[in-house]
Amino acid sequence: MPLDRLWIAAKLGLFAAFAGGLMLAAPPLVSADAPSAPTARPAPERAAAQAPAPAQPANPRFGGMEIVSELDIPHWLRPGEYAWNPEGAPQRGPTVIVVNIRGRVLSVYRAGVEIGRSSLIYGADNKPTPHGTFPILEKDEDHWSNLYDAPMPHMLRLTWDGVAIHGSPELADDIGTHGCIGLPREFAALLFDVARVGDRVLVWNGTNRSQPI
Repeated sequence: MPLDRLWIAAKLGLFAAFAGGLMLAAPPLVSADAPSAPTARPAPERAAAQAPAPAQPANPRFGGMEIVSELDIPHWLRPGEYAWNPEGAPQRGPTVIVVNIRGRVLSVYRAGVEIGRSSLIYGADNKPTPHGTFPILEKDEDHWSNLYDAPMPHMLRLTWDGVAIHGSPELADDIGTHGCIGLPREFAALLFDVARVGDRVLVWNGTNRSQPI
């Protein structure tokens, strides 16, 4: 396996891109807090991603965050796929999480270095995921939703009315959440370990694959 503990779990899906000159992976739809029953899918495969790509300029959309480097992933992420590679990133520095809704992808940066990227699911039309900048308000490794009577493992709370980032049992392209951002469970656990209360989460509408920035 090319890079230390870097893998991608694969499934089906559409594709998309991300911001600030960097192209991000895309497409899924399923969540632990969604009432709909997801379609059963085979266990994801793990594949290697590449080394960090060249630096990108600061993007005013994201509070002027300067992108030092991004993961060089040669294809668009499908539902359930993710990459994680903190090697080469500073041990200290602000952690910023960027969510591209149209692209259906989440990226994690430490001091401007992308250390993780994942496919995601988001809020259904009648319960959309809010856009904006949110501090992480709370962390709970084994959270249970009182609103939807559902597990929300490795929960990072964004709002006090129920919107959070958390692990979902499965990702598919035809299931939405009640406003939360659902991630592959393994990736959600990795993100939970590095994220801290107060870290910024930037949620924006994003771009799709045919509209690179």
